[in-house]
Amino acid sequence: MMKRCVGLFLGMLMSMSLLYAHPPKREMRGAWIATVANIDWPQKDVFDASEQQRQLIAILDTLMKNKINAVVFQVRPTADALYYSELEPWSHWITGVQGQSPNPYYDPLAFLIEEAHARCIDVHVWLNPYRVTNKMDTSILSRNHIFRHRPELFVEYGDKWYFDPGLDATRAFLNKVVADVVTRYDVDAIHFDDYFYPYKIKGKDFPDANTFKKYPRGFTDKEAWRRNNVDLVIAELQHTIKSIKPWVEFGISPFGVWRNKSNDPRGSDTQAGAQNYDDLYADILKWLEEGTIDYVAPQLYWEIGKKVADYEV
Repeated sequence: MMKRCVGLFLGMLMSMSLLYAHPPKREMRGAWIATVANIDWPQKDVFDASEQQRQLIAILDTLMKNKINAVVFQVRPTADALYYSELEPWSHWITGVQGQSPNPYYDPLAFLIEEAHARCIDVHVWLNPYRVTNKMDTSILSRNHIFRHRPELFVEYGDKWYFDPGLDATRAFLNKVVADVVTRYDVDAIHFDDYFYPYKIKGKDFPDANTFKKYPRGFTDKEAWRRNNVDLVIAELQHTIKSIKPWVEFGISPFGVWRNKSNDPRGSDTQAGAQNYDDLYADILKWLEEGTIDYVAPQLYWEIGKKVADYEV
């Protein structure tokens, strides 16, 4: 997509090259469009496709006006799709009923890519890897949802359902979903946020004891095994993406603290209650060191001067 935009500024860049021996790198200035629970788009209970498109265009126009050059668009919030997919059903967040296509028909991801690229905005496609529902009730899931056909792949934790990260079949299915998106759409990046293993609930362990017992892969420490489960899928996804389109990036926007310095000298001078490494089993630092992700954009929601996690740390 960048190549299409460069032509618009070629004359300006040629002039600037006379002034700068080392022109600055292009910085990423991104914004999320969250679709789960209709946080950002579409507005709740707005199921008319034409109105949804109008809302998306308004968002993109605002982003362009504010010099945003990348949009992170959530297309798989709960093992569903805000795009045409033969693997997962249409999301109920866009149609009101999971499995029901937009009316009049359109493909929201294809539409957003076309409109964003026309404004020289990169599209980072945001998928949630493990979450299946936002609540315990599974009646919302369509008849063709994988949950209906492969119930052994899923576990319940904290009144929500998740893919079991310890299963090879979970990784294989996620790779298939990502490969499908990268193959069929002109995306600039694949993006995950902070939801790997779910945030811990006091007094309640994630229910993967049977999976660990059956498929330990040489591990005796369950927490190390959980981290390896996530390491494996991240490395596999990087390979999947690059084998299809080497220029497509893979980025993560994790919880803002990898580890507290009190737990690891490489950690940050924070006293965060949750840590990626220990609680979500996401070893962000390892992925950066090994090159299995292309960028990281930590979720730093804390103000300057906050005692437990100062923004400036």
